[in-house]
Amino acid sequence: MANVTDEAFRSIIVKYGKPDVVWTEFVSADGLMSAGREKLLVDLRYSKKERPIVAQLFTGHPEAMKGAAALVRGLGFDGLDINMGCPDRAVEKQGGGAGMIRNPAGALEVIRAAQEGVGHAIPVTVKTRIGYNKVDMKWLERLLELRLPALTVHLRTRKEMSDVPAHWELMPEIVALRDRVQADIPIEQRTLIIGNGDVLTVAEANIKVRESGCDGVMIGRGIFGTPWLFDSKMKGEVPPDERLKIMLEHALLFEKKFAGIKNFAVMKKHFKAYVSGWEGAKELRMQLMETENAAHVKKIVKEYLKSYSQK
Repeated sequence: MANVTDEAFRSIIVKYGKPDVVWTEFVSADGLMSAGREKLLVDLRYSKKERPIVAQLFTGHPEAMKGAAALVRGLGFDGLDINMGCPDRAVEKQGGGAGMIRNPAGALEVIRAAQEGVGHAIPVTVKTRIGYNKVDMKWLERLLELRLPALTVHLRTRKEMSDVPAHWELMPEIVALRDRVQADIPIEQRTLIIGNGDVLTVAEANIKVRESGCDGVMIGRGIFGTPWLFDSKMKGEVPPDERLKIMLEHALLFEKKFAGIKNFAVMKKHFKAYVSGWEGAKELRMQLMETENAAHVKKIVKEYLKSYSQK
């Protein structure tokens, strides 16, 4: 989730509800191997509290992946995930993301290059979709033949983007495909199948695992504006005053970590997610969209909470 799950947001997530595994926002392997590497390394910052943490990279070029994988290993990540599902046109033009689905031979080369780059020191996994223009079980079969430690499947095609409900009805078929392709090895050694798409809560994730037979669920957009999602104690609707306090903490941390490096405007997409669902939220959100720094956010939130407490 580019410009969403940066170190600041992940730190807030870990503080208010640690998930089992954390992924970085995805980073261009090509960029990491270019003269502009330093600008991208900021996206691979992380703290020990986030472990286990997996770096996610994309590229269509094996040599770039090999070098970037070695870099990821050196940075001490717990795993490397290759994004072969992003539908962004700019990513596809580089041969990465969902573009890999239409180039399975190239995809295999990229995966092997990543494995060579990490030297088997950390696991290499893949995140992809169920197909490009249509469901393509042959694509998933090729990936499963590699016996990766884990395969995350976004249950939509590239063509569908996020415009239709995720096809969770296909997950049992994908799990059965895994078991057929890897029938010669013990169940505990087979590729973990992680489902992704339209899951917004931990309760929903547990239901999907139970009903579909997959091994786990990746929650993406569901964490947006709800960093407490994985805290079993914070069930139900978090009241506006608590949401705003966490949002302010997030804004202050973002500025502390990225001042002079990332534009504060990145926080505005978070403001939209945090400030929603109650009377007066729209007006507050409009004020926050005009802010240029954390101090301004703090002033607006402080004034709002003062009036909110008097209601």
